[in-house]
Amino acid sequence: MTEQERPRRVLSGMRPTGKMHLGHYHGALKNWVNLQGEYESFCFVADWHALTTDYGDTELFANNVVDMVIDWLAAGIDPKNASIFLQSAVPEHAELHLLLSMTTPLSWLERVPSYKEQQTRLKSKSLDTYGFLGYPLLQAADILIYGAEFVPVGGDQAAHVELTREVARRFNHLYDAPVLVEPKALHTPVTKLPGVDGQKMSKSYNNSIALREAPESVEKKIRTMQTDPARVRRTDPGDPDKCPVWQFHEIYSDVKTRQWVREGCTSAGIGCVDCKKPVIEAVLGELEPIRKAARPYEDNPDEVRAIIVEGSERARESAGATMQRVRGAMGLDRW
Repeated sequence: MTEQERPRRVLSGMRPTGKMHLGHYHGALKNWVNLQGEYESFCFVADWHALTTDYGDTELFANNVVDMVIDWLAAGIDPKNASIFLQSAVPEHAELHLLLSMTTPLSWLERVPSYKEQQTRLKSKSLDTYGFLGYPLLQAADILIYGAEFVPVGGDQAAHVELTREVARRFNHLYDAPVLVEPKALHTPVTKLPGVDGQKMSKSYNNSIALREAPESVEKKIRTMQTDPARVRRTDPGDPDKCPVWQFHEIYSDVKTRQWVREGCTSAGIGCVDCKKPVIEAVLGELEPIRKAARPYEDNPDEVRAIIVEGSERARESAGATMQRVRGAMGLDRW
């Protein structure tokens, strides 16, 4: 197959945080499942990226990797259509990162918005490391080493893709060779779900609903979700736009149900318990097949590890071909 005949590639990755929740699913994973039928997909566990902020806590990585990949598989990522791999199992990522660090201006890394944002947000962690400063360049290497034409991102990650494009252009210009492909941001639909307390859904906030969570636990969490704080009594009218449950309705409910909720809430015609019932049914209906698909992998984690090993081998083959071209352009292939 020639380069022109090769299917377009898309690259996606997540840090190994363990079991996925509904925020992960609607924010990214659901899109990955849809994209694998249209593109040659590479989906990787970004364990090196996890070390940029959690370098002192490596004990959980092994279990987190398997737990996360089980959720990927159960949600519909097909290892026959997508290469599922571990970043650290493909050392070519590190080699390309090193070589790109020789040509990338320091100011390019310092201006990435998330650099200062995360330093402010993660004040409890010591982030004065080269690894943290350089992680956007490692992200660039992750993308460029597979010649990915597209990277599915939300708006908050667009700056990282633009940095990757600049790094590729600079490399190709310096060595007068079109070696690295400039990727484009694939602005896939990103649906943000609040946690059960109205904040961003996050395991660290203890407000998430896991993809494999027991039905009774899911139902209890939604039944006790916060609603419009101004609606103290059943007879008080509410404002759906101030209610986290309404954001679930926007994702899970049809037009008729949303109209019923809005009219009933604003007129106090329905109570919050009534409002939550359709959401509970819809969420349970969405999660049931995911839990069912996960069970064989839960019972046989070695199968999951085998999928990761096989995907890592395919990824390394592709990455190796890119590194041959990179070394050749830089004159590092003479020995």
